[in-house]
Amino acid sequence: MSRGSKHHTEEFKAEAVELVERSGKSVPEIAEGLGINPRTLYQWVASHKPKGVSSSHLSQKDLEAENKRLRRELEIMRQERDILKKAMGVFAKE
Repeated sequence: MSRGSKHHTEEFKAEAVELVERSGKSVPEIAEGLGINPRTLYQWVASHKPKGVSSSHLSQKDLEAENKRLRRELEIMRQERDILKKAMGVFAKE
């Protein structure tokens, strides 16, 4: 186990990829259910595709879920930035 990451068997990875391909659920939904990072599952899906198949072929549902996640993350970052700006203003007055 390098850098604190979990080691998953090839069988686990293959079953996770099969869930993505057959369940109709988005990668983030499946990743959450399995307790893994969606980016990890995206990598597994890409690495299990036969050579010559585009890994950029994601379902609309997956793209929408990733877009929603990124928008949430961006909003949190903006809020954190605004809090830090206010804190800097308070400390600068002292």
